[in-house]
Amino acid sequence: MLDIGCGWGSLLLHAVHHHGVRGVGVTLSQAQAELARERVRQAGLSDHIEIRVTDYRRLSDGPYDRIASIGMYEHVGRSHYREYTRKVRSLLRPGGLFLNAGVARLHSSLERGPTFINRYVFPDGELHPLSALIAGLEQAALEVRALESWREDYGRTLRCWHRNLVANRAAMELEVGPERTRVWELYTLACALAFDDGEITNYQLLAER
Repeated sequence: MLDIGCGWGSLLLHAVHHHGVRGVGVTLSQAQAELARERVRQAGLSDHIEIRVTDYRRLSDGPYDRIASIGMYEHVGRSHYREYTRKVRSLLRPGGLFLNAGVARLHSSLERGPTFINRYVFPDGELHPLSALIAGLEQAALEVRALESWREDYGRTLRCWHRNLVANRAAMELEVGPERTRVWELYTLACALAFDDGEITNYQLLAER
């Protein structure tokens, strides 16, 4: 299994514990990789999971039986969609499955100029309609097999994050300062409203080569 944008390794750890997979996770963040490797080591799974600091486009091994990419697609950029889906296909064995989960636009319009979230939370992040991802998958000869919306669930998740942040505000301000703490308070509430209002959605899409 390959996890593109593996973060702190949570998905791979879950997959090994519950499904016995062998996995590779890639991230661009050295800090994420270090923590993920430590979590893997503490779990005694270093012989099952490898964490690499690299761009997914540089991968040349495989093919993989399963590929997952969660919360990473928003950072690919529309101009790179075809490159993204073609690369996934090249890394996936025939009959293999690709799970892509993330945030997409529903009824909100494309931003013009810098926004609060682009400037302070997700620099260079882009949200586009699901149709753009589906078109990219079809152009790469990947068949969409299932699509599920978690819009309401994600709004509730953001409110849980916000409550945890407020409950631990003093500790967060000590670590990152009051300004950054306030940014994340505003972000979690604003995004919860955007999901509730149907401006954006959180989805899970399964495709097959």
